[in-house]
Amino acid sequence: MSFRPRPGSIPESPGVYRFRDAHGRVIYVGKAKSLRQRLNSYFADFSTLHPRTQSMLTTAADVDWTVVGTEVEALQLEYSWIKEFDPRFNVKYRDDKSYPYLAVTMGEDFPRVQVMRGAKRKGTRYFGPYSHAWAIRETVDLLLRVFPVRTCSAGVFKRAGQIGRPCLLGYIDKCSAPCVGRVTPQEHRELAEDFCDFMAGNTSRFIKRLEKEMRDAAAEQEYERAARLRDDIQALQRALEKQAVVLGEGTDADVIALAEDPLEAAVQVFYVRGGRIRGQRGWVVDKVEETTPGELVEQFLLQMYGEASPESMPREVLVPELPPDAAAVAELLSEQRRARVEVRVPQRGDKKALMETVGRNAMESLAQHKIRRASDLTTRSKALQEIADALDLDQAPLRVECYDVSHLQGENVVASMVVFEDGLARKSEYRRFAVKTKEGDVASIYEVINRRFRRYLEERSATGELAADDEAQGLIDPETGKPRKFAYPPNLVVVDGAGPQAAAAQRALDELGIDDVAVCGLAKRLEEVWLPGDDQPVIMPRSSEGLYLLQRVRDEAHRFAITYHRSKRSKTVKESALDGVPGLGPARRQALLKHFGSVKRLREATVAEICEVPGIGRSTAEVIASTLKGESTVTTSEAAPAQPAAGAGGPSGADDPVEAGAAGGADAPVEAGAAGGVAVAVPGEAAGPDRPSGRTE
Repeated sequence: MSFRPRPGSIPESPGVYRFRDAHGRVIYVGKAKSLRQRLNSYFADFSTLHPRTQSMLTTAADVDWTVVGTEVEALQLEYSWIKEFDPRFNVKYRDDKSYPYLAVTMGEDFPRVQVMRGAKRKGTRYFGPYSHAWAIRETVDLLLRVFPVRTCSAGVFKRAGQIGRPCLLGYIDKCSAPCVGRVTPQEHRELAEDFCDFMAGNTSRFIKRLEKEMRDAAAEQEYERAARLRDDIQALQRALEKQAVVLGEGTDADVIALAEDPLEAAVQVFYVRGGRIRGQRGWVVDKVEETTPGELVEQFLLQMYGEASPESMPREVLVPELPPDAAAVAELLSEQRRARVEVRVPQRGDKKALMETVGRNAMESLAQHKIRRASDLTTRSKALQEIADALDLDQAPLRVECYDVSHLQGENVVASMVVFEDGLARKSEYRRFAVKTKEGDVASIYEVINRRFRRYLEERSATGELAADDEAQGLIDPETGKPRKFAYPPNLVVVDGAGPQAAAAQRALDELGIDDVAVCGLAKRLEEVWLPGDDQPVIMPRSSEGLYLLQRVRDEAHRFAITYHRSKRSKTVKESALDGVPGLGPARRQALLKHFGSVKRLREATVAEICEVPGIGRSTAEVIASTLKGESTVTTSEAAPAQPAAGAGGPSGADDPVEAGAAGGADAPVEAGAAGGVAVAVPGEAAGPDRPSGRTE
């Protein structure tokens, strides 16, 4: 391997190393107690290496390293680099399903109890994760008898306040109805705090309080009230029965077990708080190289607890095998928790028995995952190879970019760029464009491809394309220290359209001097694949996995483009009428739209009603009313059809990216049948994908 470091140039100190591909992209990050010993192992007999290590080395074109002082520093730097560069050959633990949490939105004026999935939000308390959403709802239904906290959406809550009548839950005493003022905001917040305390395991004080109230009611011969309190106590007890008691009271631990084969591994975690199983969760991982269970445990602990809040971390982490640097890992976790965390292997008793139970869950999860994944891996590889054969490519297109244009009668023209790597969507690299040209889809495609690859060339040649480090190659932004947005080229560009669109994309590449990126178009009507300059399309079999993959890529680009178009068009329609009002700035326009909800309602409002908006005086209200009621062109524009027409073609807009939306905990009782018994009987749920963000170009 030509990039092998010179003998004696690698230090023997502890540190972190990075392998890069020919484009300078980080493809693997690792740490070592001795950099020399670890890196030399990669350049030993190639035939003795793990197949995936061989694949990584053949992809790599360079290696560099950073020396650190201690093993804890190496762990921290390795985790931060893996998070920053997202290397394709590193171990990545993926949820084997999208786990639901029981969430209480304590950050709102009137906290709400609901089921939530996905990224956690600031100001919200989470309990779980749980195996099934229905089990959370069963538990919540029981607890609402005692803690009648709001569960309705913002729209229902607002509507009930407007009409002065609560929803059904308010009438059957499963909501305290703060929407109509039955309780004050402070009283409702106290109910929510009690709900959270019960879910966190502080259960005995609530049951004792209700028992005392029941006895007092019976002594005063208030038998109906005593019966209701009896039913409340039984509801709390039924909720507690759903949590399996497995360890001594006061035990806070995460119990982690592994099941593996030469290619993959599955991880299961049971969250034990106060001796009860409060939640359960699973992950699966592709083994990039030959690793020991201890090394897998170390990587898992770093990824699982790398950004965990101190209150969500346990005092004890039980693992099937200690990490190689167990003391360093324990020190790092203790720093994260701000208190001591013990990492150990249970040897006997209840904890060892629970570890065996979690291990059986992991084995079943791996078996179920392999059944689902076997065909998936084969299918993706087959699809990429079919595309390469059909388009006469030298190799399978591991990175595919697809472009689509969306507009409505030539207005609000936008475009999208979606990225698929190894046949899977890479949503963090999606981009969207506000197209400048209004000369049709072909011109839009040309503009977008030109801009995207012009940025690629600019970033690659920022200070010299052949330089050795990332900053010199233009891959790293010197101001942010992050990888640049267009630094990596695709193997294949797909445009939504036929021959003219494909030819426009090819012309843009030719003018930029790029000759190592293939281009094709996919026409919607007959699903024909068009190559630039060809008079006849490439016909792929309708049952072809390659055609199916191209369709998925094209449909994702179409969805992403039309989402952006609708957002942009909606903003234009809402603001167009107000733009012509003299003396009305952005802040007051926003206040008006927020108060009335739409321009239509604002147009129907009286001057007095408009004056109710903060910052709007009577004279301004009169100008607004006369302007909106006196102009008709806006009314015509607002009556535009609701469904946009999406054309094939490409995107355009500002040259600097702006973040935009795309598309793409252990402190709670386990739900009905999730922990203990049923968690063992129903393991191995399906994996749920993450949803990263796109950017506007």
